[in-house]
Amino acid sequence: MQATSILHAQAPLGEGALWNPLTERLYWVDIEGRALHVFDPATGDDRRYPVGKRIGTVVPLRNGNALVALQTGIHEIDLTTGHLTRLADPITDQYLRFNDGKCDPAGRFWVGTFDLMLRPHAGTLYRFDPDGSMHVMLRRITNSNGIAWSLDQATMYYIDTPTLAVQAFDYDNRTGSIANPRVVVRIPEGTGGPDGMTIDTEGMLWVALWGAGALHRYDPATGALLQAITVPAPFTSSCAFGGPGLATLFITSARGGLTAAQLREFPLSGNVFAVQPGVAGVPACFFGGK
Repeated sequence: MQATSILHAQAPLGEGALWNPLTERLYWVDIEGRALHVFDPATGDDRRYPVGKRIGTVVPLRNGNALVALQTGIHEIDLTTGHLTRLADPITDQYLRFNDGKCDPAGRFWVGTFDLMLRPHAGTLYRFDPDGSMHVMLRRITNSNGIAWSLDQATMYYIDTPTLAVQAFDYDNRTGSIANPRVVVRIPEGTGGPDGMTIDTEGMLWVALWGAGALHRYDPATGALLQAITVPAPFTSSCAFGGPGLATLFITSARGGLTAAQLREFPLSGNVFAVQPGVAGVPACFFGGK
C-alpha cells in the first residue's frame, strides 16, 4: 500500500500532524519554515500561520485556538488573528528546541526537546498541565519524538529516535505520572529512525520511519510488524488519523537535507500524504481535557 500526495507543501521539515475532530482540519507544522499550517482536505485550503521561530508541534484547544511549542516556549495561538501568547518556557539552552508532543487523555501537554548541535542525551520530556505548571518527566533524551496513550489509558508509548525503539511506561491518568519503562517495539537497524507515532482503534501503533519513506504498524503486545505503507518521500516524519470516520492516515514529510539527486528521485518530498489503511484512529485529546 502506498500513500498519495494530497498537499503540494514542499516543506523543509513537515511534522506534528494532528486532526482536530471538531473543526475537521489537519494541523501540521513546518519546523524550519517556522509556521503552523491548518489544512482542509475537503477543499484543499491550507492556511499558513507564521510564528517567527522553529515550531515543534501543535495541539488543539476547546476555545478554537491551539497550543504551539516554539523554540521560545509554549504559546497559545489565536487561529483568527495569528497572535501568540507565551504561557511557559522551560528551555534555557539556546541550542535546544521543542520537538514532537501531544496531549494525554486528561488534557496535559507532553512535549520534548531536541538539540540542534546533535549532542546526545541533552533533551528533556516535559509535561505542561492546564493549571500552568511544568513538570520534568524524563531527562537524558536525545531526540524526543512520537508519543501515544493506550486505549485503556494505562500505558504511555514514547519514542526517543536514536534508541530505535518504542518504549512503554505505566501511566496514571489521574496524576500524570509514568513508571516502569520497557521496550515494546524494536526497529531493525537500517530500516529508518522511528519518528512520529499514533494509535488506532485496535490499540496498534503506527510509526513514521525517518529515512525509510515508510509507515509501519506494530503490535505493542508482541512487537510484531503488522503492516507497512510506503511513502514517496524518504523523510517520513509524522502521522495522524483523520477525515470521515477517522479512516484516513495523514502523513507529513520533509525535503530539507536531501541531496539534489534525491530530490530528483523523490520530488514529492515535503508534501502531505494520505492513505486509507483499513483501520480507523482515535480522536486527538485537547489541552485542558473535555
